[in-house]
Amino acid sequence: MKRNIWNSLWFVGMVSLTAACKTRKMVVVAPPVVKTEVVADKKADNLKLLAGNDLSFRTLALKGKANLDVNGSANNVGMTIRMEKDKVIWVSVTSIIGEVARVLITPDSIKVRNNFQSVYLQKPFRYIHTFTSNQVDFKLLQAILSGNTVEKFMTLKSDLDQQNGVWVLKGRQEQLNYQMLFNTLLKVAETNLNDVNSGQALKVVYDDYQKVLEELSPSSMKISSMSGTKKINVNLDFSKIERNVPLEFPFSVPKKYEVIN
Repeated sequence: MKRNIWNSLWFVGMVSLTAACKTRKMVVVAPPVVKTEVVADKKADNLKLLAGNDLSFRTLALKGKANLDVNGSANNVGMTIRMEKDKVIWVSVTSIIGEVARVLITPDSIKVRNNFQSVYLQKPFRYIHTFTSNQVDFKLLQAILSGNTVEKFMTLKSDLDQQNGVWVLKGRQEQLNYQMLFNTLLKVAETNLNDVNSGQALKVVYDDYQKVLEELSPSSMKISSMSGTKKINVNLDFSKIERNVPLEFPFSVPKKYEVIN
């Protein structure tokens, strides 16, 4: 039982990645679909166009609420995600009793503090592959949490086409199948990762795009993960998004906490 609770809290921490602060969302409406002819020799230009609509940031802070469903058991929590690009992802998960968990992720390590059970975990980044495909690295996780394109997929080796008037990019890297769907704002609307060999799949759907210092950021995300028989769904709704503001990433472990291997 203890390990089941620990794994649930760990996943909450994992999924949970200027200045703009809005209690009422000012959503940017996507224009209607307009079908255009796809020119094959413009693939590099089209990839550049799509990647050019990514949210640029030195730092990014997202704060809101999340509904977490682990194998049918649902809970509502508060979630704050802070990022310094290519360096650190910091997550705080709270409930009515206070902070439940805190996570610190760097390109080479993962630290998780479970305040509910007074336990602590520190592992190399590759520990995430217990829950995800081996192709998931720090930059891919960062892209998912910020609603951006995944850099290593935006290459000429990927298939890029228009379906029903919107761009679809897909391909395969080793055992990982990937697909990204774009909306008419030329923003990522959906990211799908499927590792057939390991039975792991991840789907992320983005919506409710807001302007954050004149650039678009999704303020809602639906994350669905499957690993074997374990299914986890997380609905994130951010009421506050800040870009390029000074951030802190505090992480300390009380001496009384037990280390979990």
